This record gives sequence, C-alpha cells and structure tokens, in this order.
Amino acid sequence: MQKKYVIDPFEKNSGVKILFDGYAGGMAEIKAQVEAGKVQWDVVNVDAFTLERACSEGLLEVLDHNMLSPGSDGSQATDDFLPGTLTDCGIANDIYSLAIGYNSNTIGKIVPKTINDVFDTNKIPGKRGFQRKPIGLLEWALMADGIAREHVYHELATEAGQNRAFAKLDSIKKDIVWFDAYSQAPQLLNDGGAVLVQAPHGRFYEAMRNQNSPFAILWDGHIYDYDIWSIPKGTPKLELAKRFITFATEPVPLVGGTDLSYSPTRKSSLALVEMDDLLRNNLPTTHLNIGIQANSEFWADYGQALDERFAEWLLTN
Repeated sequence: MQKKYVIDPFEKNSGVKILFDGYAGGMAEIKAQVEAGKVQWDVVNVDAFTLERACSEGLLEVLDHNMLSPGSDGSQATDDFLPGTLTDCGIANDIYSLAIGYNSNTIGKIVPKTINDVFDTNKIPGKRGFQRKPIGLLEWALMADGIAREHVYHELATEAGQNRAFAKLDSIKKDIVWFDAYSQAPQLLNDGGAVLVQAPHGRFYEAMRNQNSPFAILWDGHIYDYDIWSIPKGTPKLELAKRFITFATEPVPLVGGTDLSYSPTRKSSLALVEMDDLLRNNLPTTHLNIGIQANSEFWADYGQALDERFAEWLLTN
C-alpha cells in the first residue's frame, strides 16, 4: 500500500531513492539512534503510543504544520486534517480500529448490536476470541458495564474502575479463547473456534473483500487509532524527511490506505475515494461517533501496571 501510493510516486517525482529498514515497533531503536548521535532512520511510521512517549522524551523532531500541502479543495491543511491527527511530533496518515468481528453464517439468529452483547453469553452463546493483552478488553469491559465512552479512560485510571473492568471480564472468562497473533482471528471465525473475535478491522475487511468471507464487524465501541509519520531527532536529512512527509500526507497519496479500509486523515482525501457499500460501511470514519480514540497517554502511564495485573488475572481460575 505505502509502496504503491507513496514510495514509488515520491521516488518518481523527486528522483530520491527510498531505503527501507526493519522496524519492530516501539521506541527502543529510535532512542538508541538518537542518544548515540547516529540517526539512521530519517522517517519512521509509528503508532500513537510510541509517538506520545518519544515526543515527550525529545526523541522526535517538532514539525511545523505550515509545511503541509492544502487540501484538494483548496482548504488549509490544518482545517483539512481530521481532529487529533496533527500533533507536535507527527502527522497521522491513516485511521484504523480495533473491533469485534463475526461470521454471519454461523453467528445464529441474533447478531451483536452493541458491545454489551459481546459480554452476554445468554443472548449470544459461544466462545469469544481475544488477543492475550489488556488493551481493548478493559475498555470494552467498562463500556459493557455501563460506563459511557467518553468516561472510559477516566474510570480506568482509578482502582475502582480497574476492579470493575476485571470483574466484567470474569463474567465471560470461561468462554474466552486466547490467541497471540491477529493472523489467527479470521481463522477462528472460519472454523467456528469462536463466534465473536477481536482484531484490527482491516483483518476482517481483507477477508470480506478478497476471499468473499461472510464476516461482519460490530462497530459499537470500536477503538480507533492512527499510524503516524515522524522524524527522529538529529537526522542529517531533516529537510528531505520533511519533504517526504509533506508528499506522503497530501490528499491523493492518503487515499491509498482505503485499499485496506484504513481511513485517510484528511477530509478532502475522503472526498476522492471511490466507494462501494462494502468499503463505505467498513471505514472507521463512518463510525467515529460510536467509537473511542485509543488514549496513548493513559496506556503510557498505566500500561505496565495493567499488563502485570492482566498476566496475574490470566493465571487465576
């Protein structure tokens, strides 16, 4: 996707060759390069959690939003980008969601309508497939227990809220099938290993689009987040890196993400997308009003403690 819509066009237009390197995620490699004064990566595409930590520690360049191109409708970039997608150290290029999927052929007569249904095994019997991590599960547990979306992270920051989330997970613990890799999620729906499965929404969309899988996505309570272009502090090619990000976040290149049903972060990019019903119904931006944005600051502050508590909870009966 990035190669087709961003890398190849940039190389053709600029005459600059883009070199790739493996990036495992997180900030360890970025931090090592910056602190050693030997920055090898000029541009890195990071998640919001990494951006939050790396920017606060001064590991990323601060970006001037005036460098960004106007929208395809002539609007200023700061007006064209969706709220929350422009930050001090990064420019978001797509929106993706963590959601619940199900197989329309095997779910039964009652399909899930709200996140509450995921925790109601009387209404929808069967196993639930979840990744063995607390992110997403704790937010959904609180929503299913009656906490409004806008108050989830405030509640989860308290001991009472955390107890409440784990108690809600207790109510379906015996019905959970755990997995480690999201590549396993579609297979669980195909083979009947679970009736409701957690995964990034693109996993389900790809199966629907390319394999005609009878999947559907429960969008209520989906947790959306961004992929973000950033520049490690101290790159010797700072101006070229900015030039690349400016190009990569122009309205037309951003349209490429819709091949995987990732939403572009510009309003004018959305207007350029040729949509059928399958794509329109499975873009995160179609459902932002019933989702919540992942709170990277919360997970930066509480992630380690909740990871440890979650690991202990997994070992209990």
